[in-house]
Amino acid sequence: MKHRYLPITEQDEAQMLETIGISSIDELFGDIPAKVRFQGELQVSKALDEQGLLRYMRRLAGKNADFDQYASFLGAGIYDHHLPVVINHVISRSEFYTAYTPYQPEISQGELQAIFEFQSYICELTGMAVANASMYDGATALAEAGALASGATKRSRLLVSRAVHPEARHILRTTARGLNLEVVEIGLTPEGGTDLSDLTSKVSGETAGVILQSPNFFGVVEDIAAMESLAHGVGALLVVSANPLTLGLLEAPGRLGADIVVGDCQPLGIPASLGGPSCGYFAVAEKWMRRMPGRIVGQTVDRAGKRGFVLTLQAREQHIRREKATSNICSNQALLALCASVYLSTMGKQGIQDVGNLNVQKAHYAAERLTAGGRLSLPFSGSYFNEFAVRLPEGTSVKQLNSKLLDHNIIGGYDLGLDYPELEGHMLIAVTEQRTREDIDHFAAVLEELL
Repeated sequence: MKHRYLPITEQDEAQMLETIGISSIDELFGDIPAKVRFQGELQVSKALDEQGLLRYMRRLAGKNADFDQYASFLGAGIYDHHLPVVINHVISRSEFYTAYTPYQPEISQGELQAIFEFQSYICELTGMAVANASMYDGATALAEAGALASGATKRSRLLVSRAVHPEARHILRTTARGLNLEVVEIGLTPEGGTDLSDLTSKVSGETAGVILQSPNFFGVVEDIAAMESLAHGVGALLVVSANPLTLGLLEAPGRLGADIVVGDCQPLGIPASLGGPSCGYFAVAEKWMRRMPGRIVGQTVDRAGKRGFVLTLQAREQHIRREKATSNICSNQALLALCASVYLSTMGKQGIQDVGNLNVQKAHYAAERLTAGGRLSLPFSGSYFNEFAVRLPEGTSVKQLNSKLLDHNIIGGYDLGLDYPELEGHMLIAVTEQRTREDIDHFAAVLEELL
């Protein structure tokens, strides 16, 4: 066998051709006219042996600007947080990483219990009554929340803050298009938060839901309580997207009147992995439990009184009549939800608060350090957690600046001008517990030099 890591041998190929009654691969594609077939060889590199391929892939991987070699100040949805080593140990156990959908509870108790624990953690963090087994990511969860709000209120207009993550708003619009929903954006204040006066002018009896993010895309903490009264005053649902790590310090959205709380669990022990995959969470008030997408794991007892776990609710198209399904989301991110559960159980209540405090303190130290020289300024005055925007000197290109920062082993912030034309020349900077004082001071010194 020429390439032992490829599963099909020439003998395997011959046996398969014999089974279907033909003698060659060309005969297999005989029904395709010769004139539409590709003639010649594809312009790809020659085949490599196993060692050559490994060396090639290692060289490619070595070009990545990873968190081991670079100090990252890039956030905008994916963050460099501490990952306790126990997480990888647990999720590497074969009974977890090979587990599939737990349709048979009698042989899936471990997987079901892991999901149940995840749901319980999310409910405690968000202050909500019920959480599902997880979603694909935070953006998907936000879009599904909009769909739930429409279905629950029998209305078709969604109001979404312009301070919600741009990618999540794109997903929301894509979902809304298929459901014939109207999406209306709410403007921003000079403080970087959602404009309550604009919300007041747009909210009406046709509004299905008011959707906001706190801390928002600019890192600013929103006034959830004020928006709750506006939304519920017209019978709309209030949807809050929240970074779960902030909920160790900030009041739970559920206690501030939110009907649906969603978000991304990446900050809870999930590696950045060059942008994914991640895991979304979705929690609701008890009133909306049966409209929630995905599945819910419940706790029960068997005939002997022994505790057990089962799939309690699955209001999805695989299990009920399609026209009655609340969503076509048919799965969940069980392994990544397990990452979040292990992280939360490892850190505990005090640990989550301590990590939150570190994020706040380091971010504020960084903001003071970066603006001390007068070349950079903060465009927004709202309170922030671990992420904030800075205004660069007139005419500075964020893209070019970030390219130069890489030469100093620094991953710079996100270019806000990519999504907000009025914020061209502004950079969104994230400072997590991973950044040391030396990292921050070095970042500030390099910026002063480059600017």
